[in-house]
Amino acid sequence: MTTDKQKDAKKVALVTGAGRRLGRAIALGLAREGWDIAVHYGQSEADARDTVAEIEAIGQRALALQCDLDDAAATASLVRRAVAGLGPLRCVVNNASRFEFDSAADFSPALLERHIRTNVTAPILLAQALHAATPAEGQAVVINLLDQKLFNMNPDFLSYTLSKSALHCATTMLAQALAPRVRVVGVAPGITMVSGDQSEAGFAKAHTATPLGRSSTPDDIAAAVIYLASSNAITGTTLLVDGGQHLMASSRDVMFLAS
Repeated sequence: MTTDKQKDAKKVALVTGAGRRLGRAIALGLAREGWDIAVHYGQSEADARDTVAEIEAIGQRALALQCDLDDAAATASLVRRAVAGLGPLRCVVNNASRFEFDSAADFSPALLERHIRTNVTAPILLAQALHAATPAEGQAVVINLLDQKLFNMNPDFLSYTLSKSALHCATTMLAQALAPRVRVVGVAPGITMVSGDQSEAGFAKAHTATPLGRSSTPDDIAAAVIYLASSNAITGTTLLVDGGQHLMASSRDVMFLAS
């Protein structure tokens, strides 16, 4: 339940990986809806400060916070640092993600462990910290960025897919464990931006290979995050925002099918 006190409180969100690409689009989208933003970054300090400047130009407060999400202790303190700089958090968007290629043929435990630290452990620690920082009468939300691939499996990017599958399960389990103080939801994008060695032409071809003739854009994902951040009756579910890409079975990742 949303209290009158909560309605009057400033809306503050922490967005991980908000200096660049999709994270920046999400941070700016939230700012346009009246959210103040803690802009997390790992190594892209200049990009993060550019995002902060853009948010401030919109008229919202923003703060750049560096943190290595592979460092559990540093990650656990990130919510506290955001609260100290901007006030009580009402939203954490777990956007930052490790995305490295491997397959069953070249799988290594070390690469899986790196994916798990960034893509699973860090989001759980941030959800735990947000729950601890949220008063009993309040409500906050964790939004985990997942992948339509979880609903349309292929064997490429083995370690990445395993880590996102674990985060998908964690989304359900955390929604059960942290209610009613914290809602936990997922957003599963389709092919949204050029990744890795993909060419612009290859991306354009893959992006249109969906039932709707287009996959998701950064603005689409930001709109979904904004919706879920303010939808107080939604928890424990994942919203697929992919133009129906998950409905089209494929034996390979789409980035390898469009060249």
